[in-house]
Amino acid sequence: MSAPTVARWAAPTAEILTALLDAVREWTPFDGGQVLEDLAVVLDDGQPPRDDMGVLAGRLRGHLARLVRIAEANEAEDDPEACRLLRQARALHAEALPGDERRAVGHLRQLAWSVNELLERLGALGCLRRYA
Repeated sequence: MSAPTVARWAAPTAEILTALLDAVREWTPFDGGQVLEDLAVVLDDGQPPRDDMGVLAGRLRGHLARLVRIAEANEAEDDPEACRLLRQARALHAEALPGDERRAVGHLRQLAWSVNELLERLGALGCLRRYA
């Protein structure tokens, strides 16, 4: 019986190392405190400041994207409720912030509720332990 052949190791190219370094530089750790602060601003009784709506929408989309990646890494899609929340999160993430202020507030609140529900479900499934 002959030994299996293994491909000889080759050093990564400069382009691969540069892309990896760029990805590491852009990475930020999961910050549950910031998520909760953003949820409070949007879901509070008052309306978020008009000038902050675009920034809040961007941060909420970022939270959704990160939670979706965490869910995928933990195979949470096997859970029917998590699967439903992930579909909802992906759909909301793709929607643009409406130009009309009243509709924009509604969209922000939908984003925030989606973040909140997905955060709670992933927590219940134990997917967030290593990120806490």
